[in-house]
Amino acid sequence: VIEDLNEIMEILRNSKTMAVIGISPKENRPSYYVSKWAVEKGLHKIYFVNPRYAGKEILGIKVLPSLKDIEEPIDIVDVFRNPAFLEEIVLSALEVGAKYIWLQPGTENEEVIEKYKDKIDFIKTACLGVVVKML
Repeated sequence: VIEDLNEIMEILRNSKTMAVIGISPKENRPSYYVSKWAVEKGLHKIYFVNPRYAGKEILGIKVLPSLKDIEEPIDIVDVFRNPAFLEEIVLSALEVGAKYIWLQPGTENEEVIEKYKDKIDFIKTACLGVVVKML
């Protein structure tokens, strides 16, 4: 589990692709405005995943139904979902070979983190939007 801000910033700098899980078209939702900041920063190729909005565009990016629909390796899976869904997200991330799962504040599920921490790195205690703005 990665919680050191300098290490987190380094991971963000060195990553090329990011999938945002739970993107919403609602501008007042953190998944929307944090993603907007990340898109504007332009550091990564960003994919949006949410089966509810699959096929629609949010922030000019087509929403995909699942991580499996992304046709290139994913460095960071950024999670904006209820902690109850974390295990299925982790299993999908492992299946596609993602390197990191970034848990937005409020998405943490300690039981799931404990179960999978030896299989994938979790980033927690840092909001992606805050770190993106620091870069």
